[in-house]
Amino acid sequence: MFSILGILVVFGAVVGGYLMEKGNMLVLLQPAELVIIAGAAVGTVLVGNPPHILKAILGGVISVFTGSKFTRQRYLDTLKMLYDLFNLARRSGLAAIENDIEEPSKSKVFTAYPAIVKDHHVRDFICDTLRTASAGTVEAFDIDQMMELDMEVHHHGVSQPVAALSTMADALPGLGIVAAVLGVVITMGALGGPPEEIGHKVAAALVGTFLGILLCYGLLGPIATNMSKTADDENAYYHVLRVCMMAFIKGLAPILAVEVGRRAVPGHVRPSFQELEKLCRSKGMAASAAA
Repeated sequence: MFSILGILVVFGAVVGGYLMEKGNMLVLLQPAELVIIAGAAVGTVLVGNPPHILKAILGGVISVFTGSKFTRQRYLDTLKMLYDLFNLARRSGLAAIENDIEEPSKSKVFTAYPAIVKDHHVRDFICDTLRTASAGTVEAFDIDQMMELDMEVHHHGVSQPVAALSTMADALPGLGIVAAVLGVVITMGALGGPPEEIGHKVAAALVGTFLGILLCYGLLGPIATNMSKTADDENAYYHVLRVCMMAFIKGLAPILAVEVGRRAVPGHVRPSFQELEKLCRSKGMAASAAA
């Protein structure tokens, strides 16, 4: 929502200031210039990136306008789910959650949180870590190193679409100059004609530079920045998972393990301890009653 508002403010301010100076909006409507700039920009992205990054760019752009999924509620649900898993493993041993981590889509614990099951990266990160821990032959330090490596690989993957979009945005001013030069070439061919015609062609050429700079700094650049912040939010989320699981693997009680994880949640979405304890305790009692 705020992303859409920001874009409207940028374009509204530019167009509004232009109209305040009695500018003619029709002069800015240069489809040919837009085709040159946008088409060349899209082409460079297609040439420089494999299909999986192109798909990730599209998904990242959509996420900018739909908002971050790493909300306060997402953290609450995650911490509650981990508490349920830890509590079950604490009572009956890690072998008790073997079926849950082998087939999370059929697990009562996982399926209670569909958003987490749907995110296969998160689901596999949790299941692979607990599966390794349940083997009983890997030291806690080594498990922590595995999680850190997993996070580095994942963060590198989600950063690639951001880099590709940033490169595209950085190229737009240059492509705007290309469009302007082509406009000047056309203008040269019209020399000797009516002054009005020459003035129109010069204006069209200058609009190319204007569009390239505006699209770079007013649209794609901010979108790439937003995607970068989302990647950082995702890395922070994985850090919380890592801290929680390491605390439990090292022997802390389930409620203390998720409390350690809660401390790692970014401040603007961090739930209070009382809120988390109330939810975990009530869920734990309900699970005990069902058992």
